[in-house]
Amino acid sequence: MENKFTKLFLFIILFLCLSLFFCPDLFAQEGKGAAEVTKSVAKPWWYWPSILFVFCFILGIVAVLAGVGGGVLYVPLVSAFFPFHLDFVRGAGLFVALAGALAAGPGLLKRNLANLRLALPFALIASTCSIFGAFLGLSLPTNIVQILLGSTILFISILLLTSKNVEYPIVTKQDAIGVALGLQGSYMEEATGKIVQWKTKNTWVGLLLFIVIGTVAGMFGLGAGWANLPVLNLVMGVPLKISVATSKFLLSITDTSAAWVYLNRGCVIPLIAIPSIIGLMLGSIVGVRILAKAKPALIRYIVIGVLIFAGGKALLKGLGH
Repeated sequence: MENKFTKLFLFIILFLCLSLFFCPDLFAQEGKGAAEVTKSVAKPWWYWPSILFVFCFILGIVAVLAGVGGGVLYVPLVSAFFPFHLDFVRGAGLFVALAGALAAGPGLLKRNLANLRLALPFALIASTCSIFGAFLGLSLPTNIVQILLGSTILFISILLLTSKNVEYPIVTKQDAIGVALGLQGSYMEEATGKIVQWKTKNTWVGLLLFIVIGTVAGMFGLGAGWANLPVLNLVMGVPLKISVATSKFLLSITDTSAAWVYLNRGCVIPLIAIPSIIGLMLGSIVGVRILAKAKPALIRYIVIGVLIFAGGKALLKGLGH
């Protein structure tokens, strides 16, 4: 059985590499005349959506196995492997992250894992800053955005490589801001049947970090799950399950604000967004089934390697513009 999954992982890597050849226009357009570029990308209307659907289906599987959000993989990889303008990719990326969050949010709230009192103050800050980030990202030159995107993806890769989440952080004393906001609670740990009590620390640091998180999420269309989780869990001392669930629920608020900006600017194209969302959602369902038998650690390192490649490529594209 393990051999089958190893072959699947190798196939995923091979697919990502072969995507470079499926999208040759992306690498060969610079320096061409307008007529040549138009001729090189002249495909049937269903050509790119079909490839994008398959690509996102596999991306959805990888995202679940690696324990990362689909949005953080979508923007760097699609912008690297497909001949779409970065604005369209960022707009679709926000809707991809939003779709996953909306699908998971109600269930997480019903199970008392996503904490509404914890989410709301940070959602207010992050969603406001994501609107600012969206306007900022759309106003900057594309090469500057590519440089910033590449640098951010490389930082995320390092963060994924070095961070180790703590399942039950120890918080001996809650800070004054956390007490004032009522950021504490409890939940039933199904594995042990025990009630876990939790409270926050370093709340003011978390509030400041969510200003940065919201701005980055809106600017690049990445979603913010990659940053929400470390801040809630490692900085503020929220248990891992509550952090994961609240982080997912936060996306349904944060990404909505920035998504409206991209939608209003005409940066959301259905032929890009729809196959991306459907592919990632179906891939996530398959990924959940595979997760029980696969070794996520191996996939995690594969994803980190692919992100480093995509981040470096975006950085080089921006510097060579």
